[in-house]
Amino acid sequence: METQEIHRGRLIDHLQLVVRDLAASQAFYTAVFDVLKIPMGGTGDSYFWADELFVSTADSVAASGELTGRHHLAFQAQDEAMVDAFYKAALAAGGKGNGAPGYREYHPGYYAAFVLDPDGNNIEAVFHGEAQRSAPSVKVTF
Repeated sequence: METQEIHRGRLIDHLQLVVRDLAASQAFYTAVFDVLKIPMGGTGDSYFWADELFVSTADSVAASGELTGRHHLAFQAQDEAMVDAFYKAALAAGGKGNGAPGYREYHPGYYAAFVLDPDGNNIEAVFHGEAQRSAPSVKVTF
């Protein structure tokens, strides 16, 4: 697995999910990334990746033969419509509903949807309302 860029100064460098059925996971994440406008970074016989998320089989070199446990990943959406599209695409691609699109009480304007991916990971798309629209993007470099 080789990425094209190294980004310094992020909280998370990368995440790896080790899955049972790579084809099912790739279909699910391809559909989700398409509606969230996240380009697929690359694929191989035992993995695929987008941005800093790597998904592989247990027999890939990086996995050491073990599946990862259940995780919660939240992807940013550009607006409520994108959250709705995420939910619909995720269900159509084999996901299981874990919280329909709607406002949550985490903070004002928090609009999110939750689905379980083919391995049971809790995958979320979230839009933070007007606060997200007006917040500047921050790029940290070292």
